[in-house]
Amino acid sequence: MAGAGDLFARLVASAGEAWQDYTRHEFVLRLARGELPLSCFRRYLIQDYLFLRHFARAFGLAVYKSQTLAEMRRASRILTATLEVEMGLHVETCRGWGISEQSLEASTEAPETIAYTRFVLDRGQSGDLLDLETVLAPCIEGYAVIARERMADPSTRREGNPYREWLEIYSGNEYQSLAAEMRAELDRLFGERAGEGRYPGLAADFTAAARLEAAFWQMGLDAAP
Repeated sequence: MAGAGDLFARLVASAGEAWQDYTRHEFVLRLARGELPLSCFRRYLIQDYLFLRHFARAFGLAVYKSQTLAEMRRASRILTATLEVEMGLHVETCRGWGISEQSLEASTEAPETIAYTRFVLDRGQSGDLLDLETVLAPCIEGYAVIARERMADPSTRREGNPYREWLEIYSGNEYQSLAAEMRAELDRLFGERAGEGRYPGLAADFTAAARLEAAFWQMGLDAAP
């Protein structure tokens, strides 16, 4: 078992195969090798845009669930960055892949997108800030883990890989710092507001979120011609 100050590592260990199924899904393995069909990545981009809107809502909820001004400021910072920076960058990325903003707005959420986003919002509404951060961790920290692992894998193709920018963004210092911040916040919330009695429930929610993330990858992969 990981140390008492590393809740995220404990949650990953508890998730077992569900975590591996997510972080080493065929979608990301093929993306790293540059072998993912373009239709799969476009499908992912569209659904990820729709996901981001609910991600922003989740951090709006985090502001409400916060108990201190520092927590409110952190949640507000991530909310603002999502709405004012990340979504704009995502629109530009999609445009580069031949997907217009009008097309994004007209798109329908896939069942897999609905499943994960509503699960996150439900746990946030019915629980506290720790519950919300726990079910968001597979998304935020998961992408950091995936990018680190793929960039360290000798089978990953860099030159001529159309998905290299995606890998570089999530393996870059800025995103890795965001993930490290989330790990620290999980530890703080667990240490201050929880106890071992809450761990089984948190682990179950984390594992469920990892499975929903794997289903999100599969949704993209299913768009293969």
